[in-house]
Order: sequence, then C-alpha cells, then structure tokens
Amino acid sequence: MKAINPATDKLIKDYDEHSPVDVKNIISDVYDEYLLWKTTSFEYRSKLMHKAADVLRKNLDKYAKVITVEMGKPITESRAEVEKCIWVCDYYADNAEKFLADEIIESDAGKSFVAFEPIGAVLAVMPWNFPFWQVFRFAAPALMAGNVGLLKHASNVPGSALAIEEVFHEAGFPKNAFRTLLVSSKLVKDIIKDDRVKAVTLTGSEWAGQSVASTAGNELKKTVLELGGSDPFIVFDDADLPSCVAASAKSRMINAGQSCIAAKRFIVVESLVKQFEEQQAEIMRNMKVGDPLDENTQVGSMARMDLLEELDEQVQKSIKMGARLLCGGKKADGPGAFYLPTVLTDVKKGMPVYDEETFGPVSAIISVKDNDEAIKVANDSRFGLGGSLWSRDLKKAEAAARKVESGAVFINGMTKSDPRLPFGGIKKSGYGRELSSYGIKEFVNIKTIWIA
Repeated sequence: MKAINPATDKLIKDYDEHSPVDVKNIISDVYDEYLLWKTTSFEYRSKLMHKAADVLRKNLDKYAKVITVEMGKPITESRAEVEKCIWVCDYYADNAEKFLADEIIESDAGKSFVAFEPIGAVLAVMPWNFPFWQVFRFAAPALMAGNVGLLKHASNVPGSALAIEEVFHEAGFPKNAFRTLLVSSKLVKDIIKDDRVKAVTLTGSEWAGQSVASTAGNELKKTVLELGGSDPFIVFDDADLPSCVAASAKSRMINAGQSCIAAKRFIVVESLVKQFEEQQAEIMRNMKVGDPLDENTQVGSMARMDLLEELDEQVQKSIKMGARLLCGGKKADGPGAFYLPTVLTDVKKGMPVYDEETFGPVSAIISVKDNDEAIKVANDSRFGLGGSLWSRDLKKAEAAARKVESGAVFINGMTKSDPRLPFGGIKKSGYGRELSSYGIKEFVNIKTIWIA
C-alpha cells in the first residue's frame, strides 16, 4: 500500500497490508475488548477522550504535516482540520453522558424509560479528503457511547490512518478499542459479513455507498452513509454581493474543491450574474496555487492525478457543450496534481458540471431569472447534502431555505460541519446523521424498559 505525495509525485512510504488472517485476528481482539469497554463509565471514557484531544494539541503540526504530505491540502487547512478534531473530542467528552441519559416516558407502566446502550464494533470506511476529521467525527461519539472502532481508511492515506490509531493509544485507550485495518476495498465485504462487526459508517462516493449498503443490508446491519454532494450556492436578487462573492470563492476552493459540502453550483439571479461571475473569477485567478507546505499557499494539489484527469474531462465536455471559461480550465505546469482554479459560466442542464459532482477547484455558474427559479434549479439534482442561500431579507431567506431539498442550508454563510449540529444528507447524498446528539444515537440500541 503506497502513500504518494500528490504535490511531488514522490513515494512517501510503502506500507505492508494486513492479510485476511490479520484482519480476522484484529476483529477478534476488538470484539473481546468491546465486552470490557462497554462496561466502563462515562467518566472514564470522558477522561480518555479529553486526553486524545490533548495528544492532538501537543502534536498539531506533526499531524497536520502527515495530512498535507499524503493528500495535498495547504498546511494551514491541515492545521485547521486537526483543531476541529480536538473540538469534536472535547465536545463528546463533555456531552456524551447527557446525550445518552435515560429518557423517562409516561405510559401505563409504573415506570417506563428509554435506555441508550452500545452495540459493539462499528466499521468506518473513510475517504482521503479530510483524513483526520472524517474519522474523529465517527470515532469520538462511537467510543464515548461504549462501542469500539475499526477503521478502513482510503488506500492513499495509510499514514493518517495509523496516526489516528496512535492518538487513541497514546491517550490511554485500550489497544483494541480502536484499530486500523490496512486493507484494500475488496476485503470490505468480508469484514462487514463478520458477525462481530455490528454496523458500518461510510463517507465516500455514491458507488461506494451503494456497495456497502447492499452488503450491510443483506447482513441486516445498520449503516450511516455520507455520500456525494453538488451543493447549491443560491444568490437572491437582494444579496450582499461583496460578502457573497468572497464566501463563494472560499467555499469552492477549500481543500482544492475536494469537499462533499463545498459549494459547487452557483445559482445566481440574472440581475446579478454578470457582476458575480466577474468578481468571482477575479478572486479565483489570483489565488496562489503551489507547494502545500508553503504557509502562503491558498490552493494545494488534488489528491491523485487520476482525479485531476476526471475533473478535467468534466470541464472540457462542458465547454464543448457551450459553457464559457472565465479562468483556469487546465492542469498547472510542472509536476504534481495541481489544477488551476476554474470558473465556468453559461452552465446549463445536461452539462457534466451541472449534472454531476465536480470534486475539485471548479465553479459552475448558472443564471436564473428570479428567486423562485433559483430554488427550482437548486433542487434539480440527485444530491441533497448541503447548500447556502444569500439574501438581505432574513425572513424571506428562511422561508426559502425550508424549500431547499438538502440536509442543511446555511443563510448568508458558508456550509460547514459543526460538532453541535447534525450533519448528513438526503437523496443520493446518503442517509443517517453524524455529529450533535443525533449522531451519537445512530449506533446505539434504543431500548425500551417498562416496569409494572
């Protein structure tokens, strides 16, 4: 399993994969640990989870560099990612016991209540784009609930996978409360089928979600899926354009555009579209693209060259179909998977950048006649993960946000994940929720207890 620096095309390290026998032994060890871990107190788990946050704090630069070197995001963004992992560890350490407290419900019983109990080993199949955050937002609530974790990470970030395991072990968690499996995707089905694995959470592509859900469904195992997104960035006719445009560029370019909840379709009323496209293109063409370890870099490399080639194919097909290129539209000169920040306008239904998820630094601007059409176009997608809406009239914006088909809508702000708020999608963006009190209850037994 090779880790290659996408900014230099150079090998970082070649890791030995776990064999099928290794995997079975690890699952066995994790299951045995669960029988002990589930009996521990919230106070004990909280103490260890706060220690995990401390390990991340003390090694912030070390872990940020692991992220940047393996998948190419700017070092400043990698630090922010580690800081967010610290936040989610502390958040669940402080709140898990409250979230999972018995819920008294009045019935015909002398006493009746709902208890929330752990279910066992949860397998996490995780992506490369936020290699620490995606894992910690699963692991912190799962471990605090009394479950144990198995991580099958993306094959291009094995160093991140092992570093996360290291964090929990250095914090004092039992060795087998959280384990990393260095395996290829072809072994995931067999892992799901193992009776000792009780549930699966996946963040990834639509195809990966279908594959995991199919296997888990046959085994009658719970799944949570966070899949692709083609988030609308809706600009009403009364939007504050300067702040709106600045946020649009930032939202599209974070992680070189490789984010499920990045703004991807910029739906702008025709009275503002010319100003919007000119101002966004001006910001994008002046962003600094370069060495992800440089503190001044704004856009790093994409994670792999094949991903860059797929993105470029979407762009070129859309241009041939009538989209107008304002900037970018090609790979940067030199080595590495660097794609120039790209703005396309005159985007129409049927073009790849309208219909498909574009996972890279490409903005697709769609002009609409009015606010009502903007909502219709926003909902004209098979995805429904997140979105943002821009208007000075907050009452009107809130009413419109209720009509947007997605798991979240941010008004006059960038779409983002926050430990305090539930996160997840609808339609082809998946199902289930992570984060908040909702996320920790996805992988527990919601048990009714009735006493005469």
